[in-house]
Amino acid sequence: MDKDIGFINTQKGISDFVDWVALRETSNADMQPPLYIDAEGEKLSRYGKISLLTVLAYSGKDSDLERTHIIDIHTLGAGAFSTVGGHGKSFKDILESPQILKVFFDVRNDSDALYAHYGIKLQGIRDVQLMENARRPSTARRRHVSGLSRCIEELLSKQERDQWRLGKQKGEALWNPDKGGSYNVFNTRPLANEVMSYCVGDVQYLPALYRKYRCDTVRWRNLIAEESQKRVSASQAAEYQPYSREKARSPWSPEQNRMLDSLSTIS
Repeated sequence: MDKDIGFINTQKGISDFVDWVALRETSNADMQPPLYIDAEGEKLSRYGKISLLTVLAYSGKDSDLERTHIIDIHTLGAGAFSTVGGHGKSFKDILESPQILKVFFDVRNDSDALYAHYGIKLQGIRDVQLMENARRPSTARRRHVSGLSRCIEELLSKQERDQWRLGKQKGEALWNPDKGGSYNVFNTRPLANEVMSYCVGDVQYLPALYRKYRCDTVRWRNLIAEESQKRVSASQAAEYQPYSREKARSPWSPEQNRMLDSLSTIS
């Protein structure tokens, strides 16, 4: 995948990027969304900062059109979101468009940071963490959500899993203060290859996870869309706590759980 990584740190780069995204096919809607996104930065939330946004632009079966971009928010600041391309759209327009679907894994802190620092009100969101939880076969097994690492590792072969873990470990050793690293590596240029690989590692499997957990039942799809957007709204509230332990609980009401129980046999 390394050959397909683009590092965007100029207004021209952002302009070209939003023009490219604006031309992507979006008619597949929930079948296979076009954008998969993850943010990195110090204490990612309203209390921290965004240094990088990794965006995988996925075009379905044609892997030649799949591209991964790392956008340098540390350098570009608000310009990363406000710069308008030749088609009249900005990255802010794309992030706020309900027609262009964007996939996150646990969108809450990413949304919190985007809204607090740049006024971005995400729309058109599908949260893979919710999708995984909703696909579990019983209410009892849906009580808590899973982390991204667990979901990715269940997807991979042993060899792939070992390689992915190694990349994660190298990246964490550089940025994680608990492991002797520093958040400053997200702001050091040129960006270290290990940090770049770490960023890509968090999005490269999101399309496969999306396909794995997707359910074609309309009620199920609507539930995921609604609850994903509720997470966005909750993250923008004054009382939102980005590091609360309560975030590990699933959001489903008794009625929603009954509906999910009834759909649990659908493949």
